[in-house]
Amino acid sequence: MAQKHYQEQFVKLMGKTVWPGTLNLSVSQSNLINYIALRMKSGIDTLDADEQDLEDAKQVSLENIESHRIRGFLRDGISFGGATAFNAKFIVKEITVECAVLIPDLTRHFDVVEVISPTFLREHMDLKDGDEVELVLDSN
Repeated sequence: MAQKHYQEQFVKLMGKTVWPGTLNLSVSQSNLINYIALRMKSGIDTLDADEQDLEDAKQVSLENIESHRIRGFLRDGISFGGATAFNAKFIVKEITVECAVLIPDLTRHFDVVEVISPTFLREHMDLKDGDEVELVLDSN
């Protein structure tokens, strides 16, 4: 996330540079369907999802949710992959911070949401492993 090419695009997305890492959140079953729907909107393969989850995800309405393309790039023969971003709000104990859900084109994660923000969320929100948080996607 610290790469100049990414940061330039994040400034366009969020109005400022973002913390040079992601906060990874495990998605519980109740929210997994929504995350699968976002992955599908991003064009990301959902091979790990079972058939019922895929069918349920197709019913999730995302027409008012705008996606933003983060372009990948090559530097010194190394490929840095692209991603799809969705602006959102990160909420913990009535504190709200602007963020974006980032869905990389290539990822090992199936049930983990990657979040970027200008704020170092883990420290700012005093988060510990296992804490529950809320993500609300911005709509048009």
